Amino acid sequence: MVEDLIAYMREAYGWKEDVTASPGPRGALGQIWRLDVGPARYALKEIFAEPPSEALIETELAFARRAAEAGVRLPASHPDREGRHLLTPPGGTWLRLYDWFDLRPLDLTARATPQELGDLLARLHRCAPAATTEAGGGPPDPWYDRVPTAREWAEASAQWAEASASGVVWAVRLADLLTTLPELCAAVAPADPTKLIVCHRDLHPENVLADSTGAMVVVDWDNLGPAEPGRELARALFDWFCDNSIADLDAMRAMYEAYVRGGGPGRITDPADFSMLLASRVNFLRVQARVALDPRAERRHREWAEREIDEGLRILPTPRQLTDVLELARAR
Repeated sequence: MVEDLIAYMREAYGWKEDVTASPGPRGALGQIWRLDVGPARYALKEIFAEPPSEALIETELAFARRAAEAGVRLPASHPDREGRHLLTPPGGTWLRLYDWFDLRPLDLTARATPQELGDLLARLHRCAPAATTEAGGGPPDPWYDRVPTAREWAEASAQWAEASASGVVWAVRLADLLTTLPELCAAVAPADPTKLIVCHRDLHPENVLADSTGAMVVVDWDNLGPAEPGRELARALFDWFCDNSIADLDAMRAMYEAYVRGGGPGRITDPADFSMLLASRVNFLRVQARVALDPRAERRHREWAEREIDEGLRILPTPRQLTDVLELARAR
């Protein structure tokens, strides 16, 4: 398969140099490959799920230009010889080519990290245009402000109960979670259309990394679209500084204050501001459970989904943590 990818890319980009590929990180929707093309290096993203539309790619490229002008570092997208940013090789996947950066996780123990993250998010939000629809039209994606209905929960519960009876450990934990989810999901509400801007919508620790100089680099822009900036801010606080049921309130406060000082337009003022955090995490858990139980899914995808379920259960916030963060934001 790797040889086929290399052959396809050589033809699409007209490369004459030797090309080698090595696997990089993977996410829920794709695998990254490092391509060495002579002395040049690129990041090739192999997309497993539904590919981005042409309209979404155009929106991404325009927002990336704004972000770069605002001082945000990100890998540039490279079109092929025909000007295409999305390639469709045989085999049912899609490809995109970007700059390669040698990246590492941020040092969350460094005192400056929360402030730098707050300033970074403020830069992104300051340069973002208003956006009341998804790229190409259509209402904002309900993934970020809707949770499953009672009927959908009942269907999922039945599936998890069946898996639990078969000894699937994560299914037992998911089934137990259904007793506490209603209290969390009660905070989820539709976004205010008048407050929507283009947001990255996926700013977790795997998508904001440090380059060789220590500068932050934002990657994986495939999920960008309309969101309230305060809701993306609330989600980012938890993505970065709440792990294993422990919330680092001091770091959250420092990130929030840096965001405000940096001119970020979002604020956390009421429980509905946690809608993006809660809806995206609950919906992600539900989708990964579906993949893990799908006998038609490739084994690598089922195994990856099981690992994601374990992490998702571990980092799901508690009502107490939401109250604590709301109080610190209101105090600011």
